[in-house]
Amino acid sequence: MTHSGSGRRFLAMFLVGCAIGIGVISSVVRADSDGPITDRAIIAEEVRKELRRLIDEEGFMDRAIERGIESYIQKQRTASASEKNRARAQHARNLRPVSAERDHIYGDPNAPISLVEYSDFECPFCKRFHPTVKKLIEQNAGKVNWVYRHFPLEFHNPGAQKEAEATECASELGGNDAFWRYSDLIYQRTTSNGRGFPIDRLVPLAEEIGLDGKRFRDCLDSGRMADRVREDYEDGVKAGISGTPGTIFLNHVSGDLFATAGALSLSRLQAAVDRLLSDQTAK
Repeated sequence: MTHSGSGRRFLAMFLVGCAIGIGVISSVVRADSDGPITDRAIIAEEVRKELRRLIDEEGFMDRAIERGIESYIQKQRTASASEKNRARAQHARNLRPVSAERDHIYGDPNAPISLVEYSDFECPFCKRFHPTVKKLIEQNAGKVNWVYRHFPLEFHNPGAQKEAEATECASELGGNDAFWRYSDLIYQRTTSNGRGFPIDRLVPLAEEIGLDGKRFRDCLDSGRMADRVREDYEDGVKAGISGTPGTIFLNHVSGDLFATAGALSLSRLQAAVDRLLSDQTAK
């Protein structure tokens, strides 16, 4: 690694300043001796020799500068992460209220905590995240529910958009249970990234779970669920969601909430739930 002469000069000047300070202190301490000036000159000369040795020693200045740069970068990263977390929390306050009439809820609708997920059926990370969230709900029965909202990413369309509309058709024809059964199957079978599940297989998939194929096709071909999907997407943007899976944890009792991003592990999801429950108890 090559560093500028100004960086070397700065450190050298700093060390020289320290040396002068040491010399002054030494002269004061030895002021009652026969030769304080001589002693000070000897000390200063020794310090200069040590400085030259340190500066000339291979790698010494490089290591010092590198440590300073690394420390600065780490501080900047920490400050940036803190700022992003603050901005994310502020945006999350715009979350649309959870509604049993409007939303698709897995688990107890009256649970004190909701995990609100904005997701894309063609997102490979959402595919991995889906069974993890289901496990979280099952091991926290009565404490947490899962609210699924659509956030189809443009580069995964038309597949992600039509799959989202198809789940809404399943819900219209078969209710909340049909929505979740249909969604589970899409995530199980898609290979993701926009072309993971053939659009022409959406109707047969509905028939597989016992829905009327003709009525389902009429619903899907009409495009009337596009507005519903778009509403979820726009609500997500207002709440600060920019990628999938985007998750907001909400405690309905305390009003506390916070946002996370990515396919978090079960242990991290559980830690988030425990944190909200603990804060609720403390209040």
